[in-house]
Amino acid sequence: MVPNANARHFLLKAKQRDLIAAAGGIERAAEICSFSKSAVGRWANPDSHELMPLDAIFSLEEETGRVDMSEAIASARGRRFSDVEAVATNGSVMQAHAETVVRMGELMTEGALAFADGQLTPAESARIDRALSKVEEGLGEYRRILAGAKASGGLKVVPGGN
Repeated sequence: MVPNANARHFLLKAKQRDLIAAAGGIERAAEICSFSKSAVGRWANPDSHELMPLDAIFSLEEETGRVDMSEAIASARGRRFSDVEAVATNGSVMQAHAETVVRMGELMTEGALAFADGQLTPAESARIDRALSKVEEGLGEYRRILAGAKASGGLKVVPGGN
């Protein structure tokens, strides 16, 4: 057995669910990628072992403008995407920071609720995973904006500041 194979599989399953949700749910995703609702439902089901075929991944990513699965596949191979640029502005940096802090708070809340009784159920694990996915999404956006700030020589986050 390949080390971390289960962890990679669960990561890909989580990214599939995120992509399906971003496309508007199971029915809408089925329309977009021309697969049956039952097939898309199996992809979204954390207990099913099925992963999306590449043509479905490409269709859903193109429709949603997100590259969740492609990034997860690249990450599983030890690679990262680096061709995304963002233009940093004072407001976007502050907004990205605030959103990331809020998402981290939601993750901590889910974890605290799940761990309170000393047990972690599959449902609690799924809620934590969804909250973590939102944190990852926020961090990705935050990092793109910071890269834009760095590329433009920095920016002032306080009016009149040095």
